[in-house]
Amino acid sequence: MLKILFVIDGLWVGGTERSLADMLPYLVKADIDPTIACLRRCGDEGVEKEVLRQGFDVHFLNGKNLFAKAQNLRKLICDRRPHVVHTALTNANLVGRFAAMGLPTVVVSSLVSTPYAAVRLKDPKINIRKLRVVQMIDAWSSRNLTTHFHAVSNSAKAAAINDLGLSPERITVVERGRDTARLGQPSPQRREQARLRLGLQPDDQMIVNVGRQDYPKGQKYLLEAMAKLVEKQSKTTLFIVGRSGQVSPDLEKLKEQLHLNGQVRFLGHREDIPEILAAADLFVFPSLFEGLPGAVIEAMALGLPIVASDIPPVREVVEENQNAILVAPASPSELAKAIATLLADRDKAFAYGKHSRKIFETRFTLQQSAARMIELYRQVAAFTNGKQSVE
Repeated sequence: MLKILFVIDGLWVGGTERSLADMLPYLVKADIDPTIACLRRCGDEGVEKEVLRQGFDVHFLNGKNLFAKAQNLRKLICDRRPHVVHTALTNANLVGRFAAMGLPTVVVSSLVSTPYAAVRLKDPKINIRKLRVVQMIDAWSSRNLTTHFHAVSNSAKAAAINDLGLSPERITVVERGRDTARLGQPSPQRREQARLRLGLQPDDQMIVNVGRQDYPKGQKYLLEAMAKLVEKQSKTTLFIVGRSGQVSPDLEKLKEQLHLNGQVRFLGHREDIPEILAAADLFVFPSLFEGLPGAVIEAMALGLPIVASDIPPVREVVEENQNAILVAPASPSELAKAIATLLADRDKAFAYGKHSRKIFETRFTLQQSAARMIELYRQVAAFTNGKQSVE
């Protein structure tokens, strides 16, 4: 039996965490024994309770700092003797790589974002010096302590080649998928019921954005776009779904300044995102940088037309002018124009939404993604280089 030890910051609310939680049952069906090591507990928010409830083997690493956690993880690796240690997210990548150093196990790291993108340096809350130090450690440990890499998109792969100095042949792209059973099917009946629960009237127009309230998600520009829209679209409401973050106070202040109290609702972290998407007329995604836009994939699964920033990871997922209108990043006027276009043309919006679902079913189901990941695990576990082979 192939044994995999997953190392992750925590089982919280992000796309990486969601993807792992969804994939675990598929691994068991494929005769793979998964263990999860978390750097921290996450409590009620996120997928932690779900994973524990299903009975998966989860370890929360003790230690006051990353060095101490790496020592405890090394003990777990020696005890469990996994064929593959699979790390994801920055801190877990570093802890996992150093913990496995010199041990007979293959180390795989997921490339889930573009954390060193130039646009990130414009974030006023980023400590650029600290970011560069992390980048240097990340680059060294990637080149010297990691066997292979899984990238969630070609954009994430290209960024790692450029920012970490990785060789292309060491990176395999496997797009993340989403669970059709969890998300469900779009239908008029489901839409009507979901809208009733949100207090919407039949002629209300509902826009949804899903993402944590942090600089990369670009929600500031969406609020500014809404200020332009409500002048002509009085029955349009924007729902922003996602946990509070560094820019939450700024967004609340901006909502007040733009007099959007009746047109913008911050829902915070929600467990019923599929139902909220089912109620919507349009999904808007103004992100400045991404790895793979999982929220867009979920919106497409629910048959929604898309308005999004024209950035490479988004282009990999959508089909412009077929299911999505793409606009320049950080452009409220272009966002407003694109949103107004789809809200005004119901036939186009319906056709875009139908094509969204088609793209999802063709490329982004969890079953397809899990099968490709299982194949990758079996391939990397067979690497020689002094490592153990699969029994």
